[in-house]
Amino acid sequence: MPKNSKAVKIAELDDDDVTESVKDLLSNEDACDDSFRKSTLAVSAAAGEKAREAEEGACGAEEERPAWSSKLQYILAQVGFSVGLGNVWRFPYLCQKNGGGAYLVPYLVLLVLIGIPLFFLELSAGQRIRRGSIGVWNYISPRLGGIGFASCVVCFFVALYYNVIIGWSLFYFSQSFQHPLPWHECPLVKNKTSTYVVPECEKSSATTYYWYREALDISNSISESGGLNWKMTLCLLAAWAMVCLAMIKGIQSSGKVMYFSSLFPYVVLICFLVRALLLKGSVDGIAHMFTPKLEIMLEAKVWREAATQVFFALGLGFGGVIAFSSYNKRDNNCHFDAVLVSFINFFTSVLATLVVFAVLGFKANIMNAKCVELNAKKIVGYLGNEISHDLIPHHINFSHVSSEDYQQITEIIRGVMESDYSRLGLDSCDIKEELNKAVQGTGLAFIAFTEAMTHFPASPFWSVMFFLMLVNLGLGSMFGTIEGIITPIVDTFKVRKEFLTVGCCVLAFSIGLIFVQRSGNYFVAMFDDYSATLPLLIVVFLENVAVAWVYGTEKFFEDLKDMLGFTPFRYYYYMWKYVTPLLLLALLSASVIQLGMAPPSYSAWIQELAQEQSLSYPPWGLAVCITLVVTAILPVPIVFVLRYFNIIDENAGGMSTISYKKGRMIKESVRRTSRTREEDEGDDTSLIQGKTPSEAPSPMPPNSSYRKQSGPKQADSATNGHYSIGYLMADTPDMPESDL
Repeated sequence: MPKNSKAVKIAELDDDDVTESVKDLLSNEDACDDSFRKSTLAVSAAAGEKAREAEEGACGAEEERPAWSSKLQYILAQVGFSVGLGNVWRFPYLCQKNGGGAYLVPYLVLLVLIGIPLFFLELSAGQRIRRGSIGVWNYISPRLGGIGFASCVVCFFVALYYNVIIGWSLFYFSQSFQHPLPWHECPLVKNKTSTYVVPECEKSSATTYYWYREALDISNSISESGGLNWKMTLCLLAAWAMVCLAMIKGIQSSGKVMYFSSLFPYVVLICFLVRALLLKGSVDGIAHMFTPKLEIMLEAKVWREAATQVFFALGLGFGGVIAFSSYNKRDNNCHFDAVLVSFINFFTSVLATLVVFAVLGFKANIMNAKCVELNAKKIVGYLGNEISHDLIPHHINFSHVSSEDYQQITEIIRGVMESDYSRLGLDSCDIKEELNKAVQGTGLAFIAFTEAMTHFPASPFWSVMFFLMLVNLGLGSMFGTIEGIITPIVDTFKVRKEFLTVGCCVLAFSIGLIFVQRSGNYFVAMFDDYSATLPLLIVVFLENVAVAWVYGTEKFFEDLKDMLGFTPFRYYYYMWKYVTPLLLLALLSASVIQLGMAPPSYSAWIQELAQEQSLSYPPWGLAVCITLVVTAILPVPIVFVLRYFNIIDENAGGMSTISYKKGRMIKESVRRTSRTREEDEGDDTSLIQGKTPSEAPSPMPPNSSYRKQSGPKQADSATNGHYSIGYLMADTPDMPESDL
């Protein structure tokens, strides 16, 4: 074919090809601008008319994607996802354990160094590319596309056991409508001769017994299945039904639920704080919280735990943040959103901690009063024998002994009896010691808090409010977690969202039956420890590396400037490129070392002893722990190897064929005739060429949209028999090759 036979070669292409070529030659223009429409009309009458139709379809493609009804709805969704059960029962525990008010310092420092930069990174990537986690990381770096799949796997693992906790809360919620509360006191056993307290309850406490025996009916070890707990099975079914109904229509349905599920916990927390402050001893608890232990801040463990809490508090790596932000408008100020949601999360943690410590202060005073009463009776029994009446101050009235009076008595007796004091068996009854008893996780919510509420006036009302708050906190996080699974799969494989949501919930409930066995609580602890922590650290570290070092921080900044209309602070450049990756690497190393130094174990409730005991996992349990970690991160190396050796391309496995133009998703349908290599050889004008998505530029391209074509030209036939979809670009020898 002659070199200059452009007309002949153009004739080989149909009108659709001309239309697509024109559109891509003008890809630097915003597809919805009037200037673009005018330029397409200038090409030719027929081609221009088709170009306009294609352009209108392109603009409409963006509108097909669901969008948030309002900015408030979106912010509430992000807050609901990031503010979860961990804010209520893990942050207060870490604060109590790691120096009280001093713990807030490392937490705030690491929130600024790790939390906000990574949160901003995920928000901006999702909003810019407008796809779920699989699509985002697949297009930023195809070889690291496994990051998105790993996020989905971790989300699924977390959803499995997280909804079990919602089921527990539903059970306690349903049992709260009675007075007195069923965990108010130990049950009695009656026989023919006598009535006595259940030994397991007498050795522990009423709330502890109710949790382990009545609610969980727990076995003595993870190896003893014990069969299904039918009460918890029904509660788990109810929890998954609620999640399924709320998520079945995507953000159109879950977004409306967010107005209640995100705001109601704040109403309850404020009501609890006001009520708790009116209780005796609440000030002691708050004072204990804000009494700093500065020497603890020098320990590396405190900083590691603070970093881990920041990491999980914001929901980084789950994909929920990316999924929610992908439904935003292109010019939304996601930097403002990142800072706002991060600090709302922090202040929620502080508010919840104030409530917890106020209630624990009240509980500590009650427990201390019981201790004083019990030991005062011991002292009365010793008077005239081991203890002389002269040692007791005259103002002491044993019918009502205050904590201060008891401390005075014990100091006098200890000073006189010295070495013989220990055989009296008198407890110290110190409020500070009671407050120092660190309680975390389910122990805080279902044992310590429930015990405190039994002493509240109108205790059933407060119990109903508390567990309804836990259900709402859990549901808000579950919506983001499920969205982190559903959105990437729908975007990638183009399945019906309704069918996928129902199928996902049914599958998760079926697998979740292992958590409602009598040994189910041990599996919850296993999944919590090993299915998320290490895999999520790896996922977020790779996310940071993919953007900062593979895609390029400078190019990412240019994309943000184009999207937001302003250049973000240079602070984020240094955070993303140097500081945050190093901190994540240090955190990852510390977590690996900790796992290596501490053999996997779990706390088992021994019925005969009525107390918890640390047990090692059996061999099959260790295998499950290792499998959870490996399965969660396995997609990353698999996708890398498959892409590195070109075993799969972008469209493998039925992946959707979507092109991106300046952050806008455009569905394209292109049909081209195959040409042999001989037909194209020697043609310097090489006409319009199609590119497969694997060859296409990143979804966030620089200004140049041209790329020099080299090598043999092949028809892009997809596995389904249709031609693949992607950019159509002119092969212009004089144009420089794009840096992408």
